[in-house]
Amino acid sequence: MLKLVFAFILFFSTSLTFCQTLISGKVTNSKGSPIAGANVYLEGTYDGASTEANGTFSFETAEKGSQTLIISMLSYDTYYEMGEVSYLNNLSIELREAINELTGVTLTVGTFKAGDNSKVAALKPLDIVTTAGAAGDFVAALQTLPGTSTVSEDGRLFVRGGAAGETQVFVDGMRVFQPFNATANNIPTRGRFSPFLFKGITFSTGGYSAEYGQALSSVLLLNTEDMPKQEKTDISIMSVGGGLGHTEIWGNQSLSINTSYINLAPYQSLVPNNQGARWKKPYESISGEAVFRSKGEKSMFKFYTGFNHSALGIEQEDINYDDYLPFNLKNNNLYVNASYKHFLENEWTFTTGASLSSDRNKIGVLNDDIKTEETASHLKFKVKKSFSSRFQLNFGAEHFITNYDDILMMEDGLSFKSELKENLSGIFSEADIFFNNRLAMKVGARGEYSQVMNDFTISPRASLAYKSSDKGQFSLAYGDFYQNPNTNFLKFDNGLKSEKTAHYILNYQYINDGKTFRVEAYYKDYKNLVKYNTEEALFNSNYTNLGSGYASGVDVFWRDNKSIKNLDYWISYSYLNSERDYLNFEKKATPNFAPNHNFSLVTKYWINDWRSQVGASYSYGSGRPYDNPNSSEFLGEKTKSYNNLSVNWAYLISPQKILYLSVNNVLGFNNVNGYQYANTPDVNGTFNRRSIRPTADTFFFVGFFWTISTDKKSNQLDNL
Repeated sequence: MLKLVFAFILFFSTSLTFCQTLISGKVTNSKGSPIAGANVYLEGTYDGASTEANGTFSFETAEKGSQTLIISMLSYDTYYEMGEVSYLNNLSIELREAINELTGVTLTVGTFKAGDNSKVAALKPLDIVTTAGAAGDFVAALQTLPGTSTVSEDGRLFVRGGAAGETQVFVDGMRVFQPFNATANNIPTRGRFSPFLFKGITFSTGGYSAEYGQALSSVLLLNTEDMPKQEKTDISIMSVGGGLGHTEIWGNQSLSINTSYINLAPYQSLVPNNQGARWKKPYESISGEAVFRSKGEKSMFKFYTGFNHSALGIEQEDINYDDYLPFNLKNNNLYVNASYKHFLENEWTFTTGASLSSDRNKIGVLNDDIKTEETASHLKFKVKKSFSSRFQLNFGAEHFITNYDDILMMEDGLSFKSELKENLSGIFSEADIFFNNRLAMKVGARGEYSQVMNDFTISPRASLAYKSSDKGQFSLAYGDFYQNPNTNFLKFDNGLKSEKTAHYILNYQYINDGKTFRVEAYYKDYKNLVKYNTEEALFNSNYTNLGSGYASGVDVFWRDNKSIKNLDYWISYSYLNSERDYLNFEKKATPNFAPNHNFSLVTKYWINDWRSQVGASYSYGSGRPYDNPNSSEFLGEKTKSYNNLSVNWAYLISPQKILYLSVNNVLGFNNVNGYQYANTPDVNGTFNRRSIRPTADTFFFVGFFWTISTDKKSNQLDNL
């Protein structure tokens, strides 16, 4: 009997052995090197093994039929092999390196990001408001970055040889049609938005995404904060006004409100202006912003609105008149923006939004009155699908509606009215392709149709990035960009076509332990620029798209906040070579907003014993071209160089209170923006001139900021 039992056990064991199937193979990486320690197993079973030092593996299984073999290893994409179990033998398996979102290559050519969560951020959000000379204006802070030109009398962004109107601003992906406050000639404007409401800012100086159009040179993307971290009340008392803000949070919803009042009358009485202007009504404005947020389990809704009312009255010197010329302005602006994002199954994301703006001006020049009204809206939807960590697809469509009209009422009772109604539709598609952690590509296209011009354009765009080392990478970009002609031209001639430019960019970026270095070379080719044959753009001018031009240059950026304790600084330099034949130019020449050299140095130093941060910003711009009618060369002379040294001091009174002092142009540089020449020559045949200087060249700003928060750990030191 015992022999019979042993015989049965032996027979059963042998039968089990014969029923086992051997699974084996070798696992390597893309270079053919063996991978040790990879986990190899059959899905849904306990059958498996780990690879040896030479990459081989083998194990037996009793499973039958079609099975899925899984090979997983940290830093590599999981591999799946499906098939009849008997064929899973002597396999040669190559694992692909997984895409690492933290250390892998990034597509950032032509882009500066400001955001605490961005691994390629050149600035942080609070850098915008603590830069000396910026006085809380994010546009002024961005002018310390390479690629921008110093045009001190304007205040808007002039990027890589492009005019100010070639840069467009978006809030949460939606277009802002009037992003800057209205102002008078030779008085720099400011952005309408408070930087405290935004979690991040992306400033693209070229080669930007196919999602954005109607910008020949640059886009500025402002993203509002998703959900605030704490409830708080902000109070500010300044030498030129004051502000009040509050954030309330309930559950997954929040509301932030910010209001401010500015009045330069007290300042003008203390610091009289002698730069060819007399204030009759110093600049005064009241503005407010609000952001409502509602966060769902898989969705995010935001509603943003901002309003601004401003007024000013000034008399300015003119060489062609004996008396100062009066100029009066009243502006009312309203902007509304709503966006909704929903995260669907299988890595699909749907985003939609709408914006509406209304901008109205009442302008008085001498004894003539001008009224302008612009109502514009933007509708948009976008779909994003992440097929894997290596391939992402974005596509969408949008529509712009613009209604503009103005009326000129002259002293003699005559009036002239002009208007423009435009419907513009756009579609876009773009893919991000990551070949591995060192090589990635973005490729896409944008199509637009203008109803008023009956013009259809297609804009291909592509960029390539290669990570040459753990800290550095090279990037290439190409793109075509179209933009409607200026409203002041298009309202008189609907037969014009879209203006065009092509961008070619080569970039190198190095980021390591608090240090950022970027150098970028570019070339821009302009075509179809608008030209006209009169002194000014008038209803009877002859308009064509025969203009052209180019811009080329090199931008350099360096930032370091680690080498010297408590010191943070960045250096920017831009070389620009640009010429255009457009507007009423006699021939191709460098426009007066494109100086050859721009340099900025920004420093911030924390002094612990003084509980203070002191900062300084120095800006330099080489001479700008101007046209001298006494010379035969068109735009052949240049102003003297621009220099500005600004300083600021922030003193931490208590954990929630800050005293702030800022002085712009502290050394009183006597800058010249250009020259105005008389319309007629004197008895000697010479056209006399007067220099045009900044209306407010030196500016003092004092402020007190107090944050009242429900979070006792809240500290204004974080803002420094």
